[in-house]
Amino acid sequence: MEFLISKLQVATGTLTSNSMEFVKCSIAGTAYGRGMTEVEVALARRRTDGPTDDIPSDRLSHDADTRGSEKTVKGFNFIDERINNSQWVNEPHCDVIQKFFRVLAICHTVIPDKSKGSGEISYEAESPDEAAFVIAARELGFEFFGRTQTSISLNEFDFKTGKRVDRVYQLLHVLEFSSSRKRMSVIVRNPENQLLLLCKGADSVMFERLAKDGRAFEVQTKDHINNYAEAGLRTLVIAYRELSEEENKKWKEEFPKAKTSVTLGRDALVDAAADKIERDMILLGATAVEEKLQKGVTECINNLTRVGIKIWVLTGDKMENAVSIGYACSLLSQDMKQIIITLDSPDIIALEKQGDKEAVAKASLDSIKKQLREGISQIQSAKESSSSVNKGSIAFGLLIDGKSLEFSLKKKFRKTFFELAVNCASVICCRCTPKQKACVTRLVKLETGKTTLSIGDGANDVGMLQEADIGVGISGEGMQAVMASDFAIAQFRFLEHLLLVHGHWYYRSISMMICYFFYKNMTFGLTLFWYYAYTSFSGQPSYNDWNMSFYNIFFTSLPVIALGVLNQGVSARLCLKYPLFYREGVENIFFSWPRILGWMINGVISSIIIFFFTTNSLINQAFQRDGKVVDFEVLGVTMYTCVVWAVNCQLVLAVDYFTWIQQFLMWGSIALWYIFLVVYGSLSPSESTTAYKVFVEACAPSALYWLVTLLVVICTLIPYFSFRAFQTRFSPTYHEIIQQVEEALKDTYSELPLAVRGKLQPLRERLNNKRDP
Repeated sequence: MEFLISKLQVATGTLTSNSMEFVKCSIAGTAYGRGMTEVEVALARRRTDGPTDDIPSDRLSHDADTRGSEKTVKGFNFIDERINNSQWVNEPHCDVIQKFFRVLAICHTVIPDKSKGSGEISYEAESPDEAAFVIAARELGFEFFGRTQTSISLNEFDFKTGKRVDRVYQLLHVLEFSSSRKRMSVIVRNPENQLLLLCKGADSVMFERLAKDGRAFEVQTKDHINNYAEAGLRTLVIAYRELSEEENKKWKEEFPKAKTSVTLGRDALVDAAADKIERDMILLGATAVEEKLQKGVTECINNLTRVGIKIWVLTGDKMENAVSIGYACSLLSQDMKQIIITLDSPDIIALEKQGDKEAVAKASLDSIKKQLREGISQIQSAKESSSSVNKGSIAFGLLIDGKSLEFSLKKKFRKTFFELAVNCASVICCRCTPKQKACVTRLVKLETGKTTLSIGDGANDVGMLQEADIGVGISGEGMQAVMASDFAIAQFRFLEHLLLVHGHWYYRSISMMICYFFYKNMTFGLTLFWYYAYTSFSGQPSYNDWNMSFYNIFFTSLPVIALGVLNQGVSARLCLKYPLFYREGVENIFFSWPRILGWMINGVISSIIIFFFTTNSLINQAFQRDGKVVDFEVLGVTMYTCVVWAVNCQLVLAVDYFTWIQQFLMWGSIALWYIFLVVYGSLSPSESTTAYKVFVEACAPSALYWLVTLLVVICTLIPYFSFRAFQTRFSPTYHEIIQQVEEALKDTYSELPLAVRGKLQPLRERLNNKRDP
C-alpha cells in the first residue's frame, strides 16, 4: 500500500508484471542459471555505487524484445551451458536432474493446446509460474504434450539411451495448492509401475516434511534459496517420495471421505489427510522464477515521491524478495537506514518448536513493543544529531513481516507503529495477508485524515482497494481487483498519468469552475442589489423575469461547464516532464479560502463597476435621436448585456487552455443573448412585457448603448487583468513559473524574472537537466 504524506496516501499491492520467467534453479545442491535479473543488476549497481558496464552481457537476463536474433521463448530465460542443449546428462547428479524436471513437467494443472496448423503446443495455466515451469521443462528435454483425467504424457530425453521417448504417467490424485497448505502434490504411477508423490511448495512448509535420509542437499539448497530471494526471485522447493501399494491403498480410503465431507471443517479434514502422505520426502532442489518489474515502475515511483506522495508497499512476498524489489524500483536507497521489525529471533523460534502458544504470544508482544520503541528512538536521535550539526535529516526505511504486523496492528501498539511508520521515507510490509492489507489502509486513512489511494492487481488486494478512499485496479491476475476498484488501468506506470496528468487537470478545472460560479453569480446578483438600493428598494425590478431565469441556464453556464470538463491548463507532456504541477493540488492553491474569497471580491468589484458605470453613463443622457433619456427597461438591458459580456470574457483571462468547443460556447452564449433579445422582444407586449422591442427599437440603434457596453466591459476586466499581471511578475504560481521556464530554456537562466529565479534556485540542478524544477 502507498500513502501520500502531504495530501494523498497511495497503497499498492503490485510492482511487478503478471509474466514470469524461469531463470535459475538449484538441483542436488548445485546452483544453475548464470543470468542476472533486473534486481541483481540494481543490487550490483547499489553495491558498487556506479554503473554495471563491467558485467558480462551474456549474464544479463534480457527481455524478449532485447535479445536480438536469438530464439526467445516466453516464460523461459535460463542461461547455463551445463544444462541447456541436453548437456545435463554429463552432470554428476544427472539422475536427480532428470527427476527434478519430471516433477516440473508433471506436478501442475496446466492444459496443453496443440495448434492444428503449425503443430506447436501452447499451455493454459491457472498461474504464470506454473506455465513457466512447464515451459522450462519442455525447453530442457521434458515436453508435456498430453493430458487426460487419468494420465499425463511426456516426451522425454532419456540420458541412458540418448534418445527422446514418449512416457505416459497414470494420474491418480491431485492435491491442489491452497494458501494454507502452500504446496501442491500429485500422485502418479510411472511406466515402471512405481507409485510416486511429486510435490512443490514454499520452503517454509517443505523442509519440515523431508525424510531424514532425504536432506542430503538441504544446507546448499537453503543458501541458494536465500540468494534467489535477495535477487528478487520467487522460489519453490521440489521434492518427491516413493509410495508403497499398501500405504497408497490405506490413504485412498481416507482421502475421499475427507474430500466428500459436508461438514464445516471439510477443508481442515482435506488438509489433514493430505498432510499424512506429504511427508518423508526426498529433496531434489528449488526453482527460481523472475516476476519482472513492470515497465516504467521506477520512473513512476520517482515522480510520485517527488511531488510529496509517500509510498507504502504491502506484499505477500518474503522480506528478502521485497527488499530487493524495493532497491530495484528506488523505494529503498543505499544511503537509507533500515529499521527491520521481525519475530524471527532464536528465542521465539525455540518457543514455537516447544508448542507453548501462550509463551510465544507473550514473547512476541514484548519483542514488538521493544522493537517499535527502539525504532522511534533511533529516528529521534538521528533528527537531533542532524539538526545539531546542521546537516540534512537521515532517511529511514521500515521493513516489517506479517507476524510482526499482526501484533503491531493490535490496539495497544497501533499508534506507536503508525508513529514509527510515518517518520520513515519508505514502508514495506512483507508476508501480508489480505486482511492485514485492509487494516493498514484503514489505519493510515483514520490516523492521517488524508486521502488514501490503493492499487493492486489480484484478489488478495480487494480488501485494500475497497478500504481506501480511491481504489485503482490493474488488470492482471484476473478481474477481481478491477471489479472492486474505482479506476482500472492496464499497468502500474499508468498511475503516474492518472495522478500527475488527469489528477492535476481535473483538480484545476473543478476548482476554477466552482470559484467561477461564485464570481459570476455574485456579479449578477449584486447588480440587482445595487439597483434596489439606488431605487430606495421600491420593488421595481431592473431585469425582465425571463432574463433572470435564463442567466444560469443559457447565457453563462455552458462556458463554465466546458471549463470544468475540457480545461487542461497544461499539456500532458509538461505534466509528466514537471511533476511539480501536482503540488498545486497538494498545497490546495486553486481551492483555498484566499482563492475563493479573491473570486468573490472580484465579483463584488465587477458588480460595482457594471452598475455605477452604466447608470452614470446613461441616466440623464440623451439616449435616442429624439432626445429621450433611458428608462428602466433600457437600463436593465444595458446592465444585463455588460454582465453577460464581462463574465464570459473573464474566461479569456482565467483559462490557459482553449479548445474550439470552449470558444464556440463562450461567444455563442453572448450571441444567444442578442438572439434572445430579438426573438423574445418580438412577441406581443402581454408576453414579452418589459422586453418588448427594447433591443430592436431602443438599444441597437443607439451608439451610446454599444459604447457603454464596450467601455464598461473593459473596465470590469481591468482589475483581474492587473492582478494576474502583478502575480505573474512578482508572485508566480507553479504553472506560471514553468511556462516561463520553458521559454527561458531557449535562452539563458539569467533572463528569468527575479521572483522566478528565487523560487527556482533550490532546484537549479533539475532545471539544468530539463527535469522537474
